[in-house]
Amino acid sequence: QVQLVESGGGLVQPGGSLRLSCAASGFTFSTYAMSWYRQAPGKERELVATITSVGGITNYADSVKGRFTISRDNAKNTVYLQMNSLKTEDTAVYYCNANRVRSMRVWDYWGQGTQVIVSS
Repeated sequence: QVQLVESGGGLVQPGGSLRLSCAASGFTFSTYAMSWYRQAPGKERELVATITSVGGITNYADSVKGRFTISRDNAKNTVYLQMNSLKTEDTAVYYCNANRVRSMRVWDYWGQGTQVIVSS
C-alpha cells in the first residue's frame, strides 16, 4: 500500500523557519521524482519545489527561490522541504507528491497534506 505521510507543519511567525518531512512507503522511492505542492485558501494548488530521482536536480517556484530547499534521503525514503524566511503568503496546506513516468505510464501519489500558517 502506497503511503506518503507529511509532518512538520504548524504555526510560525513571519521570518521564521519550518522543515517539512514526507515519509514514503509502498513503492520504490528512489525511482520517483518528489515534489512539494501547496494550496492556499481559495487558490489553486501550485508546485513549490521538485527534486529528480536521478541526480537530485532541484527546481523551485519563483516565489520561494532562495528561501526554500528541497532534499531527499533515499535511505530513509523521505523528502524534506526546509522553509526559511517565511512570509504570510506562504500560508497553505503543503502536499507531498511522488511521480514517475516510464514507457508512457504514469505513477502519481499524494500525501494528505500538512498545514503551515505564517502569522504574527
